Amino acid sequence: MMKTVIRGAVAGAAGTTALNATAYADMALRGRPTSSVPEQIVDTAAHKVGLEVPGEGARREARLTGLGALSGIAVGAGVGVAVAVLRAGGIRLPVWVGGTVTAALAMAASDLPIAGLGVSDPRTWSAVDWVSDAVPHLVYGLVTYGVVAGAPARR
Repeated sequence: MMKTVIRGAVAGAAGTTALNATAYADMALRGRPTSSVPEQIVDTAAHKVGLEVPGEGARREARLTGLGALSGIAVGAGVGVAVAVLRAGGIRLPVWVGGTVTAALAMAASDLPIAGLGVSDPRTWSAVDWVSDAVPHLVYGLVTYGVVAGAPARR
């Protein structure tokens, strides 16, 4: 079981790297700014549980940025572990199907807190907003599932 968890975490890390590269390439190509949503999620979630991210001004913003990025890495690794466990349990899909399902899981893991915490309302997003969210997650899903599916079977 530990090999499955490690395999999933590594696959999720590879997928997260691919997601970030895709998002940064989009920013470079279209000249769009970075999203502040991860920081807003961390700040809002902290308030909801009675915590405060320490610091003021730029120091606090830097902490929020770091915590937002770390939370994205944790979600990416966590979804990778979940997918690896499901695959080890016998759910074996073609890479294009498994990758798409993995992408949907990752989008749900990131977009549901956005809506649930009231940071943004996905129902109001434009088609361009959805594509900017969906394409990097699809890349994440394909890479993550591809790594999980391509890993050698347990012996």
